[in-house]
Formats: sequence, C-alpha cells, structure tokens
Amino acid sequence: MPVGGSALFSGFRVLGLYSGHVPHALRYHQKHREFYVVTAVGRSFHTYNVNRLGIVAVSNSLPDDISCVAADRMLVFAAAGRDISAFARNKEVVMRYHGHRQEVRLLLPLGDQLISADAGGDVIVWDVQGGDEYLRLQFDSASFSVSAMMHPSTYLNKVLLGSSQGALQLWNIKTSKLVFTFPGWSAGVTSLQQSPAVDVVGVGTATGRIIIHNIRLDETLMSFTQDWGPISSLAFRTDGPPIVASGSPQGHIAFWDLERRQLVTQLRNAHSTAVAAATFVHREPLLVTNGADNAIKVWIFDQEGGGARLLRSRQGHSAPPTTIHHHGNDGKNILSAGQDGTLQSFSTVHERFNKNLGHGSINKKKEKKKKKGLSYEELRLPAITAFSSAAARQSDWDGIVACHRGRLATTTWNYQRCTMGAHHLQPPAARGNAIATAVDITSCGNFAVIGSSCGRVDVYNLQSGQHRGCYGNDEKAHSGAVRGVATETLNQMTFTAGSDWLLKFWRFKTNSWLHANSVVFLFPVSGMLALALDDFTLAVVDIETRRVVRKFAGHHGNVNDMTFSPDGRWLVTAAMDCTIRTWDLPSGSLVDCFLVAMAPVGVSLSPTGDFLATAHVDSLGVYLWTNKSLCGPVGLRPLPADHQPTEETLPGVTADESEQEVTSEEVDDAYRSAEQLGAELVTLSLLPESRWKSLLHLDVIKRRNKPVAPPAAPAAAPFFLPTLPGLTPRFAEPTPSEQETQVQLLLLLLLPRRAFISDIYILTRNKGGGASKRTLLRLSSRLEAGWAELRASFDQSLCLLTYAKSALL
Repeated sequence: MPVGGSALFSGFRVLGLYSGHVPHALRYHQKHREFYVVTAVGRSFHTYNVNRLGIVAVSNSLPDDISCVAADRMLVFAAAGRDISAFARNKEVVMRYHGHRQEVRLLLPLGDQLISADAGGDVIVWDVQGGDEYLRLQFDSASFSVSAMMHPSTYLNKVLLGSSQGALQLWNIKTSKLVFTFPGWSAGVTSLQQSPAVDVVGVGTATGRIIIHNIRLDETLMSFTQDWGPISSLAFRTDGPPIVASGSPQGHIAFWDLERRQLVTQLRNAHSTAVAAATFVHREPLLVTNGADNAIKVWIFDQEGGGARLLRSRQGHSAPPTTIHHHGNDGKNILSAGQDGTLQSFSTVHERFNKNLGHGSINKKKEKKKKKGLSYEELRLPAITAFSSAAARQSDWDGIVACHRGRLATTTWNYQRCTMGAHHLQPPAARGNAIATAVDITSCGNFAVIGSSCGRVDVYNLQSGQHRGCYGNDEKAHSGAVRGVATETLNQMTFTAGSDWLLKFWRFKTNSWLHANSVVFLFPVSGMLALALDDFTLAVVDIETRRVVRKFAGHHGNVNDMTFSPDGRWLVTAAMDCTIRTWDLPSGSLVDCFLVAMAPVGVSLSPTGDFLATAHVDSLGVYLWTNKSLCGPVGLRPLPADHQPTEETLPGVTADESEQEVTSEEVDDAYRSAEQLGAELVTLSLLPESRWKSLLHLDVIKRRNKPVAPPAAPAAAPFFLPTLPGLTPRFAEPTPSEQETQVQLLLLLLLPRRAFISDIYILTRNKGGGASKRTLLRLSSRLEAGWAELRASFDQSLCLLTYAKSALL
C-alpha cells in the first residue's frame, strides 16, 4: 500500500479566506511608506496592503487557532492558546513566549516590551528581544477581570487597563506600581482607544455608551450612547475632522462629532456579523474594518455631510459554501453558493477578478424602497441549494439559474453584471408546499430544466422567462421528488432522476418518455451518466445503450458530489466519510483515494483538468488541488479493496507574487549556512552544480592561483595639491630637486627626439664657451621648427572641429 496520501492531487491553495473574528492590526512600514493590515484566519495570519488590499504575505501555521494579533515596527505578535509567537517578515517565527496558564486574550506592544493578558487574570510584561518575563501582575477575575488595554500617549512606562466590572487602573510597568484607579461608569469596559488629544481617551462599554474621558484630571468630557448593544471597537479620526467611530455586534458603524457632540452619520450593515475592529489610517480619510463575516473593507470619507462609501474590499462567504461549479471553459472562475445566501465567483488567477453576485431578493423594487416596517432580512432569499450556469449566451441574457431552500420559484442571475436577474421561474398551478430541488441549463444557454419535490420537471426559456412545457403525464415526471436533471450536449435528450428510484430518458423537444431505470443522482459527460445511490455505491450508465457499464463500491457515507475529468476517463467523488476518491472508468478500478480533515460537500474539476476544487463542512474557503498528471508521469495502480487512505492536509493561502513582499526594516543579509551533517561530509545548498562542483578540486585551484611575487604597494601620488598651514590658503612651492625633475620631465614631453636630449645634455655639461652658444642656436632653431609643427597640427584640428560642428548643425 502507498505510504503517502494522494498520488494524483496535491494541495495548492485556498480561495475566499480573508478574515476571522479576531480584531486586525494596522502597521506602517517606513521603508515602503505604506500601511499594512494583518488579519488572523485560523492558525495563520495574512498581511494585506491597504492601497490595493492585495495579499503580500502569509505566516506559517501555529499549533492552535490565533486568538489575538498585534504589530509594531518590526514584528507581528500572535497568541495561540497559552503561547505567544513573534513573527519576522510576516512569516517566520523568531521568538516564543511561554508563561501563561490560560488562553491569551490581549496583546499590546510597548517599545522593547510586550504586554499580554490572559483569561485567568495574569498580565505579563515580556522582553521582546530576549523573551524573558520582565513583570507579572495578578488580578482577581471576580473583582478586576482585564477586558481592554492601551498605552496613553506621552505617558512613559504607563499602561491603562480596563475591566469587565467597569473600573480602570493606570499602572507603571517599570516600577510595578498602581498609579491611579478610576471607578468607572457601572458598566464593563469593552474598548479603550487613545484620542488625538493628549490625556484624553475613549472608553467603550458593554451598555453601548461611549465616554470621552480626561485621565489626567479624571474628568468626563462628553458621552454618547448607541442603541445597537455593546461597543465592539472605537477609532478616532486623525486627518482633521473630530470624528470618533464606534462598531456594534450587529455590524453597524456610527460616527460621532466631538465638537457638536452629536451623531453625524452611520453605516448600516457594514458587516453581516459583529465589527471585530475599526481603525482609521493615520492622517488619511480611510477607515479599515474587519469582521467575522470573512470580510476586510476600506471606507473613504468623501461624501457630503461626512458620509463614507466603500472604496475596496476583500470578501468571501460568511457561512460555509455548499455547492461549487466551474464557470466557463477556461477553468479560471469557480462559482460558489454558501449557506449565507450569497453567490460568489472566485478567480484562480488573481483576487482582483473575484466577483460577488450578492444576495437574492424577493422583490428588488421593495428592496430599493426599503418600506417602513419591512426589515432587511425579510427581503432576502434563503440560501441556494443547487444552481447551474452556462457561458454560451451570458452576454445576451442571464446565464445562471439557482434553487433556494424552501422555495418553489427559482431565480436567474447575470454573471457579467454581477446581479440577480429579473426572472423568477415558477411553474403554473403548482402545489403550495412544493420546492425546487434540481436545475440544469442546456449547453446552448437558451433553456433551463427545473425539477421540484412534487415530481414536476419544467422547461423555461431564459431570454423571456416563459414556461415552455413540462415532462410526463398529468404534468408529473416522477411519483416522488426529483433528485437530479441533466441535458445532453446536442439537446436531444433530457435525463431525470427521482426518489422513486427511476432514471428516465426524455426527448427534449417532444417531452416523451423513452426509458426508465433506478437511480438517485446523475452527472452527464461524453455519453456517460454517473449515478450515486442510497447504499453509498456508484453506477455509470451509457446513454446510447441505456445500461449500467460500471459499478463502484467503497464509500462509507453519502456521496455529496462528483465530477468527471474533461476526457471522461476519471470520476472523482466526495462523500461524508471524509474521502475523495478517483475511479478509472476504462479499468473499472479505484486509482486514487485520500482523507481530509473535514467532510467534503462539493467537488468540481476544471474543464482544462489542471485544478480540482473542493468545499468542506465548517470551512469558508474553496480549496484547490493541482493535478500531478499534467506536470509529469504519474503511476496510477488499482488500489486494493482494503486500502486505508492517508489524510492530506488542506492547502493554505499563498501570497501573490506580483505584490511587494513586506520585510522587516532592518534586514540581515548575512548568509547562514546549513548545519554540518558530519565531520567528513560536505553539506551542500540548493545552488547550481557550477557553484559547488569546484570544491572537489580546491587544492588544485589554490596551487594554481598562488601568487608568484608578494604584492607591492603602488607609488604614492598626492590626490590634492600640497598647501601651507594658515588662514589664507596658499600652495606649497616644490623643492629644488622636485623642480629639476619637473623641468626635465617637461622637456622630455615637449622634445621627445633623441637629438633634443643630446643637446640638453651638452648644455648641462658645458656651462660656457662657443660650443654652448652653437648648441643654443641649434636648440632654438629646432624649438621653432617643433613649435611650427605643433601650430600646424592645432590649426588642422581646429579646422576639422569647425567642419564637424557645421555638419552637425
């Protein structure tokens, strides 16, 4: 049996995971001059740039889920359980802090120290560099349970602690002394935030009250009250207007004017869940928010009256997806329907191509009017249970049809406009308690076939939304609920399956019944139908002969979804037994099987065959697996009946290579070699062969490169002219020996001929007499001749330069 997991698929990445319930951390990188937001997702955290919200780094996974994050100029701190980890370059763990006895809930970086508080009442001050415990404060959880923590600006070595009982305490962490105790406002403190003014802090309480308090004078300056429950987060605007923002558990955000002391504006339904954190970007009209609805949003304040609008966002499903399908023939987009009622499209190329088609509404006109007394949730349609898409005519009319939980009418969606369509497809004279259960769109994109729980199978025209007929006698195709519908590529036949254990073949145009067989679920491709039965077995039916050609058994739970490979050779199935199996149709055997931690509920293989997409229980993301057979030869052998699959780790998020990677501001470029394996062995790195193969001939190279003579120091030449000391700069005159050397050198340059040198030698030897006069006359004549030659050469050069200049001009 194979030792590893899957021999055919390997984890690549996950799509649609952006944020969790943990408040984000905002940091500024001085080298890049850019703001970054850090969000925790499960056991790792992601780093996004605020300018584009592009992911630039993904940290290594921790043993447990992250409970809180904080960041300073150099490091990112994440608490998981009772341990705290410090990350450098937003990825690598460089230090761990152990000492808490219960789960860590709060983190606060303060210079060279890190302050952490746990659920048991312990507050520990750590030395960031050494990892040692500097100070430990113990509080009684019954009288003072730490719920918020902040550092007042300009207060050296001071930290302000808020409790769930309502009291506040100001501590000096250097001397370990309690400086002052604030009695509070008879409500638990949920948030503490420093205002732009010194000595003034904002306090959020569990009763929805916002207090602006001066901690130096112990005086309450003003207070506000919101009607949405406790204050989940506070943020002060620093770019000019005196505005404070408050978040709520309902997902609303309120903005208060501190000068006029009134509510300015509000953002309703900014998040579908509680606002985990809201932070204003320093000296910019931008607000960054995140929540447990798996969304990061950046709001800009450029509206009249101080209102904000959504500038950019990264948003996935707030509830686990239930159905996924590839859209189009290029395999670059994956449509996903979740339990939150949204329909979204995730791109496998880049996140900027993601689309959110939004929630379905019962009546779009009523939703726009928002009549008084009509709540926001009453207008929304329930979650999508099944959908089908076709890209053939999506530019002309709606190309997506979806069934909703507990509703008979199906909705149409437009992929290009990212909105719900105008048609609600509902059969005429149908039972009141019937619901739509299955849907399929023809390959031409003109018709939709919809099955319902009452046994009806209806055909609709997608362009007009009109009902075009139904299958079966008495307007019923099956005596039980319809479990699945499918159409042929050429629109010649329609296949329906019902809970009455019958698979029926219909002529698409005449709606006549051709054949019947027992089945529960079906999937057509290249003349084959894949059927999933209630006894956890699979059957493959040939459309031409209408017979079962393959039967597969091996699953130990309900088969949730299945998909064919583009060439029709493999059938990939996902079941509740947490296994994903690949069946080979020509050989009729199981060729690949692996376990996952969470049961898969949806599976889709791209039309190009490069990626396998899966959706899992209690997971908000869509996971991608690469097909190894496209990268190289893969030996697929039939697996035995008693094969025990090995669990594969679900893939994680990968950073975008096009975005700039965030590194620490003080990068250590020193190379650190790997550990030595043995005294006689050489530990090699991942360098090319040409870099390390020469080490085998190191002695020969040293002997060949041995210098012949010792290195000689070059002649010293002054870089600057020598000057004399004094206030007035003066150049030093050369000595007589230096002057004679310079004269001789000048004469040698001007008179390079041997005759000149001989004349000069005669002059120096004979200081008087007629011989010296004759020599001087001969020397002067030669000097004149040499000067004439130099002048002629100069005139020629000047003429050539003038000619070149005129030619260029």
